[in-house]
Amino acid sequence: MSDYFDVAVIGGGIQGCGVAQAAVAAGYRTVVLEKSALAHGTSSKSSKLIHGGLRYLESAQFSLVRQSLYERELLIRNAPDLVKYTTFYIPVYKSSSRHRLTMLAGLSLYALLGNLRPHACFRRVPQYKWNNLDGLEQRGLQAVYQYWDGQTDDVKLTRAVMASAQQLGASLLCPASVEQVQYQSGEYHIAYQHGNQSGLLRTSTVINAAGPWVDTVHATIKPLADFPAMELVQGTHLILQQPAPRGIYYLESPTDRRAVFIMPWYGQTLIGTTETAYHGDPEQVSATEHEIDYLRNIARHYFPAVNDSVVKQFSGLRVLPAGKQSMFHRPRETVMFTAPTLPGYIALIGGKLTGYRATGEKVVTLLQRTLPAKPPLADTKTLRIEPVPGD
Repeated sequence: MSDYFDVAVIGGGIQGCGVAQAAVAAGYRTVVLEKSALAHGTSSKSSKLIHGGLRYLESAQFSLVRQSLYERELLIRNAPDLVKYTTFYIPVYKSSSRHRLTMLAGLSLYALLGNLRPHACFRRVPQYKWNNLDGLEQRGLQAVYQYWDGQTDDVKLTRAVMASAQQLGASLLCPASVEQVQYQSGEYHIAYQHGNQSGLLRTSTVINAAGPWVDTVHATIKPLADFPAMELVQGTHLILQQPAPRGIYYLESPTDRRAVFIMPWYGQTLIGTTETAYHGDPEQVSATEHEIDYLRNIARHYFPAVNDSVVKQFSGLRVLPAGKQSMFHRPRETVMFTAPTLPGYIALIGGKLTGYRATGEKVVTLLQRTLPAKPPLADTKTLRIEPVPGD
């Protein structure tokens, strides 16, 4: 492996792998350094959805929704073995905070932003079919809407995107912990530990895609540069003993009105997620008793006969820019932080699973202000993404 690269990506989650794929597709010598394993952090603990983000319409994030729906279509086409359309159900009750007409308007706008493609549309489930909805509570039920979005295995998708980048020539160092990044004489020197050996590589640009550790990695970079305030938000999911439902239920928590999903997951039922401020070591994140009770209560509220025995629980951390808005209503676009004293350095704050490819392309566009143009090797809009053998 060469010790000089055009692009070095720190972090092997979906965002880092997506940046690597976009960079190598654009013709740049690219390396990814991941300290543990691909998708070790947030990218293995998501809600497993490839979707436009219906709830983001309430906060007028129309461009985010439109872009996410576009990215969903690309993934359905380019990764058909990894991303598949799944039926979603939205029940509306007398007690729901969103009236039937509000939901109708939201789904109509969602379909329009999806260019009215067949899978962008929706319908109302007739009442005589409500008994087929996995034991959904019917007291006070006024309407059930059905639409389609994507579902994936986030770990398998991350590995497949990295494999795609490697097939184009990208290098992967894993496990490899970054010890220090020094900018000098127009390039970056990255000191890292790979197994029992120390290593040093040189690169023209650095992408900090370390997720919950983004500020920790930033602190290793010399010269020091200020970093924007950010917050970590814990999201917990439970896998229940309950057999898999027929589709994904988009529900409203009866206590705080947050959106929660109940969905099929490898023959069982997955429910999530929560949003809890987190202030500890990202390696130590774990579900709290309050979160477990919160999710189990939602499951029992909507499905009184559910077997809510917990088979597994997992918690991940989302990174959000600091702000005064509630975490639930905070904008979810990826923030790309740059520092005048660090040319060719970009730190990624936040980001959604669905939009990883678009984020990668935006990063490459920014890097091209620093890097010379190269003959592209592929177009990520059409690049086929195959599962890694054995996954």
